[in-house]
Amino acid sequence: MIREGTIWIILILGTLNLGAQYISEVLEYTPAPGQYINSTPWGDGESASSIVGGVNGTLCLGAFGGSVVFAFANPVENHPDNPFGMDFTIFGNPLPDWSEPGVVWVMKDENENGEADDTWYQLAGSDYYFSSTLHNYQVSYTNPGGTEAMDVAWRDHLGNQGFIKANSIHSQTYYPLPVFFPNVPEEKYELTGTLIKGAVDVDHPPVNVSLLRAFGYADNQLRGSGPPTVPDNPYTPEVEHSGGDAFDIGWAVDADGNVVELDQIHFLKVQNGLLHQGGWLGEVSTEITGAVDVAPDPQLSGILDMLVIKDLPVELDTVACQLELFLFHKGKPVSLPDISWTSSEPWAEVDENHLLTVNGTGALTLTANVPGSPLLQASVSTLVIPAVTTALGTLRTLAGISIYPNPARDAFFISGVEKKDLTLHDLTGKVIRRVKDYRADSEIQIPDLPPGIYLIRIGDGPSAPWLKLLKH
Repeated sequence: MIREGTIWIILILGTLNLGAQYISEVLEYTPAPGQYINSTPWGDGESASSIVGGVNGTLCLGAFGGSVVFAFANPVENHPDNPFGMDFTIFGNPLPDWSEPGVVWVMKDENENGEADDTWYQLAGSDYYFSSTLHNYQVSYTNPGGTEAMDVAWRDHLGNQGFIKANSIHSQTYYPLPVFFPNVPEEKYELTGTLIKGAVDVDHPPVNVSLLRAFGYADNQLRGSGPPTVPDNPYTPEVEHSGGDAFDIGWAVDADGNVVELDQIHFLKVQNGLLHQGGWLGEVSTEITGAVDVAPDPQLSGILDMLVIKDLPVELDTVACQLELFLFHKGKPVSLPDISWTSSEPWAEVDENHLLTVNGTGALTLTANVPGSPLLQASVSTLVIPAVTTALGTLRTLAGISIYPNPARDAFFISGVEKKDLTLHDLTGKVIRRVKDYRADSEIQIPDLPPGIYLIRIGDGPSAPWLKLLKH
């Protein structure tokens, strides 16, 4: 018995790195509604404590605005000898094609009272500077009642509204229960934070995609195989050393976007920065498994520059689009040099003002390069399907029904449909083909159709939804 206990202790210490500084205390956990809230192990009363002392915890923040505040036993220093300038790493559980980015805030205990009651400073990640990012974004969530899973209504301060959708896998209520979260009002509550507009594609099965942010967000980068205290270089696409998401205290900005110089911090806050449904994956929800202070190592160095392009829409339905891009040095934007653009298709080009124009349809990838610096390049992709005018008037679409692959060559499939009659139309409204009692994900052959844009009606009647198909 003694020998087994000794071996068990050695294994634990070996996984954590002796002398490393991990989270010592969780001060506040306020999730937004979500499929993992009120359930073990990701969203109950014990989940917050799981991220203390290591990097293998289980904590879900729920939908947009859900947050956790934690501290280390000792201040985290903005140390000049930290590799790549990184001061701490936060670990989550992202997938290769599925990022659930959390915005990170830091606080210095300026009044030295040991409490998180000073000023929060946001760490400006790569998306902070894009025009689509909304600061001080407010969302209120309304309790649908009951103890079983039901859609949770949300409404933002701009008048937009929607639902955190319930699913059949997680049957408990998604609105935080008072038994676990006594500080969350039982009927309705509001959360405020920074909303980023990362590209999320759930309409082109079989793979759902939430694109990786360039740098500066939690639950974004995959974990590596190195020691937790040796950080990933966030300015390269490769997963290096510990992986996870490494942060530089030097990225801190105040409420007006001005850089703030902090020599150390005492408290950190992570808050979900996306408000989006992920199809069968449920809502996009930031998860945290732990955090660690980085160990200084002046011998470890690497690339400190990065070119970042704002995501294009998953589907582009305009003939022109203004591109946004930034060059960062040590995570801070610098003057943009001359940029050379290349296009995967001859019918798309980008001018000297970074304006994209298209005169065709199909999958498109654009790559930006800094001449003379081969390592400074970035790419974005989209599916160009221009808006079309039809003889059928206004066409209704329906969430949850999608077509793939799109564009298609010889065949396509439709998901989210069960025993429905389908009609395939050209843009004049003429019926090209009929399919009786279509079942989800059955193949429809179209090798004989000429290339072009087609419309598919699901069912009958004026309220029947439509899909748009691009045939190559």
